[in-house]
Amino acid sequence: MDRFTRRELKHDELQSVYQEFEQFTRTHYKEILGMTGAVIVAAGLVVGLKVYLDRQAAAANAALGTALKTYRAYVGNLSANTGFDSQTFPTADSKYKMALTQFTAVTRDYPHQRAADIARYHLGLCQSALGDHAAAAKTLEQATHTSDHTVASLARMALAGEYAATGKTADAEKLYQDLADHPTLAVPKATALMALANLERSTNPAKSRQIYESLEKEFASDTSLTALFKEQISDLPK
Repeated sequence: MDRFTRRELKHDELQSVYQEFEQFTRTHYKEILGMTGAVIVAAGLVVGLKVYLDRQAAAANAALGTALKTYRAYVGNLSANTGFDSQTFPTADSKYKMALTQFTAVTRDYPHQRAADIARYHLGLCQSALGDHAAAAKTLEQATHTSDHTVASLARMALAGEYAATGKTADAEKLYQDLADHPTLAVPKATALMALANLERSTNPAKSRQIYESLEKEFASDTSLTALFKEQISDLPK
């Protein structure tokens, strides 16, 4: 009898809860409907934003691809069936000027896309190739601040080259050494140190020799690299 009573009590409690919930929904119908609508609208905005961002990324990548195609295009006349892309330029300057325009458009039109970071790095390379070293250094400096470590390290390597080319040897040394201390897949330690050694070979051949010898020891198991280091050492001024 007690067990049956407890079952009835539980049933009455559930019935009471249900009735209270039903009453609540009737009283607050408009508020619940508004909240539901807000959730649906928010979900729609999220989906819409994702579609927009995906389209922006696709458009940015397509524009970057076009610019890279120009940047890598052949300079000169091509005979038929050479295997090269059909896009050619009569001079290097004409190629880099067009690529510069295209890379600039990517950074302007898609500033928040990863493609813009890659475009900015190549924009600096174009400026350098066209002899505008001041603009190249400024652009490459901007490119070093990207969160993409690969692009940032490539930009730092190119910036160090700009410093070296314009007589800012101390700045170039600092960058090359920092790249060697913080290597990436794009700029390995050996690459940065070889650039540093090459920078020092005329002004400080002893330091250049020291760098090459340390690389020779570190990469002793790689016969092709050690042969390269030995060759560089033998070409150093006495």
